[in-house]
Amino acid sequence: MTIDLAVVPVAGQGTRLLPATKSQPKEMLPVGRKPIVQYVVEELALSGIKRLLFITGASKTSIENHFDINGELIQYLRETGREDQLAELDFERQQMEYFYTRQRRPLGLGHAVLCARPLIMNQPFVVALGDSIIGLHAQSKIVQRLIEQFERSDDIKAVVAFEEVPREEVVRYGIAKPRGEVDDVFELEDLIEKPDIDEAPSNLAVAARYVFAPEIFDMLEQTPPGKAGEIQLTDAIRLLLRNGAKGIGVRLAPEERRYDIGNFESYFEAFVEFALADPLYGEGLHKHLQALLNSQRPV
Repeated sequence: MTIDLAVVPVAGQGTRLLPATKSQPKEMLPVGRKPIVQYVVEELALSGIKRLLFITGASKTSIENHFDINGELIQYLRETGREDQLAELDFERQQMEYFYTRQRRPLGLGHAVLCARPLIMNQPFVVALGDSIIGLHAQSKIVQRLIEQFERSDDIKAVVAFEEVPREEVVRYGIAKPRGEVDDVFELEDLIEKPDIDEAPSNLAVAARYVFAPEIFDMLEQTPPGKAGEIQLTDAIRLLLRNGAKGIGVRLAPEERRYDIGNFESYFEAFVEFALADPLYGEGLHKHLQALLNSQRPV
């Protein structure tokens, strides 16, 4: 049976994007014309996900409101002759069931995934981080490829997406230690969290998309808290591998760039790139930016 269930953690505080995130979730910040989390949901829908469980936190109710059907807004647009704008609300009518539960304490990504256990039970599931977009305008089927690899064998308990990063940036990510030859699909021997440059076994960084067997919950239960008292998902994957489970890595295609909205630099870059690719406004923005750059005097 094909996996159609995804967990989307959106409980983080977004402190590196203050003050923009003081009163709204980081995941609801716009990139181009859509909030970040809408791209994530559209990507999952493209890969056949039908059930989606958000792991939320305090002050995250706007995410629930965004994916709810707003009948009053639809009626207002119709009554005021703005039928053309109704197309912008098509995402409300996706064949997707939404569920929500809270991470009541900020104990890390691993703990957020563990909060899904009472609802996931014994089903395999996808995890997609709600602050990372894969591919320009989320036109990626990486999740579908992860699911295909997961379903190849009952021995496989975890499939993880990876992206190549510059060698000097491995200190910022969980890095794959492949077993044997590395191709677009490879077996995982281990994961190393934020290794030193000289100690990194590869330059393949975890890329915010996973498929897990329910055994990951037992590993999360056994994973001791690390820095700041947080339970790390990477540590639980390592424990799963050390207990003899098989893990697979899948490399992102070159066009499937990961947009990790973790700070203002990455947010600005993503917004500009998505805005420039906008079919209605991209060309005009490009001209404006070019004129603006041409008018700047060298420092």
